[in-house]
Amino acid sequence: MKSKNIQDIVLSKYRNGDTPTKIFRDLSGGVGLATIKRWCQMIRRYGSIKLSSPPGRLRIARTSENIRKVKNRCRRKRRVSARKLSMDLDISERSVRRILKNDLGLRSYKKIVEPALSDDQKIKRKQFTNWVRTNFRKEKTLKILFSNEKLFDIDGIYNSQNERVWAVDRADADKKGGIKHKRKFSQKVMVWLGVCSQGITPLVIFDEGTVDHACYIEKVLPVALEYGKKVFGNDWIFQQDGAKSHQHYLTQQWCRNNFPSFIDKDCWPPNSPDLNPLDYSIWDELANAIDWKKVKSKPTLTQQLNSSVKKIRESVVLKVVRVGLTDCIVFIRTMEITYDNKKNPGFCRA
Repeated sequence: MKSKNIQDIVLSKYRNGDTPTKIFRDLSGGVGLATIKRWCQMIRRYGSIKLSSPPGRLRIARTSENIRKVKNRCRRKRRVSARKLSMDLDISERSVRRILKNDLGLRSYKKIVEPALSDDQKIKRKQFTNWVRTNFRKEKTLKILFSNEKLFDIDGIYNSQNERVWAVDRADADKKGGIKHKRKFSQKVMVWLGVCSQGITPLVIFDEGTVDHACYIEKVLPVALEYGKKVFGNDWIFQQDGAKSHQHYLTQQWCRNNFPSFIDKDCWPPNSPDLNPLDYSIWDELANAIDWKKVKSKPTLTQQLNSSVKKIRESVVLKVVRVGLTDCIVFIRTMEITYDNKKNPGFCRA
């Protein structure tokens, strides 16, 4: 219904004795109550509804035609560039962004990177979620010692989206540190770390770079065993992912003979960093604690790793670990069901 038709209805109803509140209810919120009251005041004063023309020049960019074109483009294509739209419609990029945000009520979202799972991995992942929900309670998940390895290189971390330099031009930006130097063959350091609801294990650094089962059994597992006994006694669970050195039969045998309990190679789902606090939080916390300006070589990186692991905030560790594996499982299961239902609208799982 056009605005002029609504004004005629308000005028007719008010002349018939209806109050502004009743008119508002009859229109089911089609016009705001404050607007109806203002129109009724005009009727009392002038005998009709007189609206002044809006101030300013007429719209030439955010017209209904351009809004319709932008809406159709967003409907046809998943990825839409405001810069390309501005060139196609011959209007400014700012006008396109105003159409997207103000007129269409849209927001820009970055793509989320998730691990690519095969069909077999998805089945194993669902089996694991069912196993955890059946055998674990919240309190029990707090006794899991999560562990993982990670490679750090001397070039450090770099986020091209967030790390910006404000300058008058490109040359000025380069002088202010706007260039990130990346070595072609940078030196790397492999580390191992464990985390649980009681804190963080000592950091294990591998001089060789790669880890085989013998090195893993000799350097890592005794550290995990000692720390687990120290904080939990004889009631805790050791977790490791499906790396080759972890799946080796000698590694599995060592774990079976020494740990009170552990998640074996056939249970933990492959390619699931969203279940391990180290992958989705602690590694980033460690990387951000490192003073990368002091990292010039492999020895200096090793020094920074040893000193920075002590700077990991205890509040962050407690927060991410006490979320609990069961909470992660419930969230992941909910998202998977939602995704399945979107793909199959007529299909719903219990």
